[in-house]
Amino acid sequence: MLAVTIYLPCLDDYKETFPDVESALTEPDGLLAFGGDLSPERIIKAYRSGIFPWFSEQDPILWWSPATRAVIEANQFSPSKSLRKHIRRNNLTVTLNQATEQVITLCASTRPIEETWITQEMINAYIELTKLGHCHSVEVWRNDTLIGGLYGIKLGQLFCGESMFSLESNASKVAFWYLCNHFAHVGGQLIDCQIMNPHLKKLGVSEVARSDFISLIKQLQSKPINTDFTPCTLELIEG
Repeated sequence: MLAVTIYLPCLDDYKETFPDVESALTEPDGLLAFGGDLSPERIIKAYRSGIFPWFSEQDPILWWSPATRAVIEANQFSPSKSLRKHIRRNNLTVTLNQATEQVITLCASTRPIEETWITQEMINAYIELTKLGHCHSVEVWRNDTLIGGLYGIKLGQLFCGESMFSLESNASKVAFWYLCNHFAHVGGQLIDCQIMNPHLKKLGVSEVARSDFISLIKQLQSKPINTDFTPCTLELIEG
């Protein structure tokens, strides 16, 4: 068997800039660079460039911009009949930015260790982004118990989703529904889900080419939403 050598730019040589996303590898799809750090400045620069960090505990920091991107327009989410019934039958409370650090930690701890990319280094980085007002979460509660949620980075009218979790059936779907509903209501346009998977596909997420995604984020990241993303209890707004 022939060994394959991959040559990647090291971000230590780029300071807080990144290589052109079109230089990303095709195999593995989207791998762009390695190294650097997870400073708030670098992470925000990455998102603004259509790039995200994704690596395992034993890896160096790896940066990705895949050839296709999983996205959904905020006003295009259509909940299934079963999800609507679930909301009506269950006494759940959904909040915004009430427990972001807890959501980040649970997104990491509820996955098998071999499946999670949310290392302690990543947890610390996104908690710092939370303190700086860049990272936001949606929380689903049954009474005083957090049973589901998601978190991500907001850049203007773009929300870059990072991860979600469920401790009860449908909890992450509820969080996603409320995120789409609220984000659309305040003027948000697009939710970036990074890489397609079966769960996202069931939620109505589709894929766009990297070049189209880059064009979209250039348009949306500097456009403000109608209100601050301040902590609150969320209600569904129909119509």
